[in-house]
Amino acid sequence: MLPVLLASKASAQFDPKRHSHSVERNIASEDWGPKGQRISAIEVHGNDRIEASTVLSYMVVRTGDPFNQDDLDRSLKTLYATGLFKDVTLHRSGDVLQVQVVENPIVNRIVFEGNHAAKDEDLRKVISLRPRAVFSSETTMADRQKILEVYAQKARYGADVTPQIIRLAHNRVDVVFQITEGPQTLIKKISFVGNKFFSEAQLASVVSSKETAWYRFFSSSDEYNPERLRYDAELLRRFYLANGFVDFEMINATGEMSPDRKSFYVTFTIKEGPRYRLGKLDIRSSLRHVPALSLRKYIELFPNQWYDGNAVQHNATDMEETLQAEGHPFAVVRPSIARNPEKHVVNLLFDVSEGPRMYVERLDINGNTITQDGVIRRQLPMTEGDPYTPMYKKYAKQALQDLGYFKSVSIDQSQGSAPDKVNVSANVVEKPTGEFSLGGGYSTDVGIIGNMGLKQHNLLGTGVDAGLSGTMAYYERQADLSITDPFFLNRNLVAGADIFYINNRYQTYQNYSEGRYGITLRMGYSYTNHLSQSWNYTLTRRHIGGSWSETSWYILDQAGTSTLSQIGTTLMYDTRDRRMLPHKGYVIRAGGDFAGAGGDEKYVRGKFDAAYYLPLDDLMGNHDWTVEFKAGTGYLADWGNGRHDVIDNFYLGGSNLRGFLDGGAGPRSVGQTSQTYFPGQAIHSQEDLLGGRFIYTGSATVNFPMPFASGMGIRGRGFVDTGSLAGVRVKHLYTNPATDGYKYTAISGDTLTPRVSAGAGFSWQSPFGLLNIDCGIPIIRSRNDRTQLLRFGFGQQF
Repeated sequence: MLPVLLASKASAQFDPKRHSHSVERNIASEDWGPKGQRISAIEVHGNDRIEASTVLSYMVVRTGDPFNQDDLDRSLKTLYATGLFKDVTLHRSGDVLQVQVVENPIVNRIVFEGNHAAKDEDLRKVISLRPRAVFSSETTMADRQKILEVYAQKARYGADVTPQIIRLAHNRVDVVFQITEGPQTLIKKISFVGNKFFSEAQLASVVSSKETAWYRFFSSSDEYNPERLRYDAELLRRFYLANGFVDFEMINATGEMSPDRKSFYVTFTIKEGPRYRLGKLDIRSSLRHVPALSLRKYIELFPNQWYDGNAVQHNATDMEETLQAEGHPFAVVRPSIARNPEKHVVNLLFDVSEGPRMYVERLDINGNTITQDGVIRRQLPMTEGDPYTPMYKKYAKQALQDLGYFKSVSIDQSQGSAPDKVNVSANVVEKPTGEFSLGGGYSTDVGIIGNMGLKQHNLLGTGVDAGLSGTMAYYERQADLSITDPFFLNRNLVAGADIFYINNRYQTYQNYSEGRYGITLRMGYSYTNHLSQSWNYTLTRRHIGGSWSETSWYILDQAGTSTLSQIGTTLMYDTRDRRMLPHKGYVIRAGGDFAGAGGDEKYVRGKFDAAYYLPLDDLMGNHDWTVEFKAGTGYLADWGNGRHDVIDNFYLGGSNLRGFLDGGAGPRSVGQTSQTYFPGQAIHSQEDLLGGRFIYTGSATVNFPMPFASGMGIRGRGFVDTGSLAGVRVKHLYTNPATDGYKYTAISGDTLTPRVSAGAGFSWQSPFGLLNIDCGIPIIRSRNDRTQLLRFGFGQQF
């Protein structure tokens, strides 16, 4: 704000007319005398800061030149054009030309008053005036307009900016921009003219601009913005092209301010035209050794479907990428259409040819201050001398984004030393790769569980992932130290190790404690961009104890210490567009574990799971909608004479069946009090979770933008989970009262009947970290299953 002491200075509201000058007024009344007389000297008067030699350097006339009217006019205009002078007068005294100047003042400081919606520093960035620079009326008026544009971007079209000039000593001025912001100018009504096939409600869901409503206080979509209006026009064009309207035209998109300047009325005027179906589909190939007939299998469209411009382009892109991956790096696929307006049919031709041959001459890495160049280069699908294609450019960007080290990634190209050479630069902006995480959950059985983790995903810029995590609760202790090198020995080899310690006291819903410590060694490699395999070896020392009088016999049989020596492998095929928050694609994993290379356990365990991500862009007109389908199964078989410990079994609940406690669904011993076999003596037995041999799970999740808070980084989801667990695997069965006597313990939940739950949740990328909350409600459950209504997690990056 402007200090009070300025009030004592002379001040005036800025008037551009008062600061304009007429060149003709300053020279027209002067009698320059007979033509041919020459200037003997030029005198400069009134200059204070500016040297006389500087003034003379701007003038067209020089000493010895004649008193020429045109040259004097040009000299006067040139002096004004410098912006250094408030007033300039040329006067002749004999054969001497006198130049009288009034210097423009120097800007002492620039002050903004009345601004709240825009910060001072944001306004200073857009204006040209600077302290200690020469004051210019033209610059001041231009800066006023720039400030109004800032407020227009904030939907404050009723804002008013008045520059005020406060004169100080020594020909200095303070420039005060007096701002009246006014209320936000929001969109009151969105109308569509010319639409016949789609209703206004359908088209309103396509555009990003929205009518103002009370619940949109977290969103800016109801603020009028001309740039957004142009974007909306493009969204409408794409929408109609995706639905068969090849002749669609956007006539105009306008926004009209209401007379009270408080709201906008937005109107889209369109011409739909007829709707077209696909007719003949054909391929023409001029690619060497690639006949057109062999490419027909790549056509994903079919005749008589509604023409979809997006699907046509995606099909062409997929075909192009497939050909480039199969050894034709310069293959180009161009779709072309031929309309038949009478029949409302579009014939489609995919023209396959060889594009210009381009090779990488130089590969530059820019913007990385922590990450080593080699870490970035090894992710790129190309190097110097390799072919350069749009597919490689796309893969290079995606590969660097998948690292998770960078806030933004761009792959740029420039002309090399020859027409077929190109210089490629990978430009990155790094982001924090360390992570401090807090998380937890709640259930009626174990209460509140908290966990904490410290990770660095790019240790010292080497790409090595290292972390330390721990879980702390009254009934649980866990710690894990891990390290992973994704490019071990500078080869296509992932190697890592985990050292872990776990101690669980299950007394709230189980009647024993479990402790384990050990080490896991990991290794993995990629066969192709999509296919990879990993191996692991685990050596673990386990202990089951802490049992008490109500522990089931199944657990008492396993009390003590055992050793697990296990080898495992997983084969994965992954086509997801990104690892974090996938939008489309699928991933399939198949693996197995073999226990028995030493140790006390002897079993073989097989696992299979898959996930498919279906984008709903075309249906919802929004990139944030995705359907996620997941399914998995597993089976464990014993061999030899192992211990059959229940801690090695499959367990159902928690992350693989929301709404149920971890391990809370499946076989369990039945709690009972019995006096049948020993009259007069009561035998108490509690329930213990036993796990099972065979498991299957499935889930469907819809991820969507929150209607009132998507602008805050909040994403919602709704889900349905199902699964079941069966196949009791224990050392001995005590299910026959006649033979097992007082050890008799019934087992419930050993059935493949599915459990089902449904619920909703949301993720919030808050200023404090990522927050996940899920609420699951069991719909189908066994009588003894344990439930968990709420699960939450929180994490923060540093």
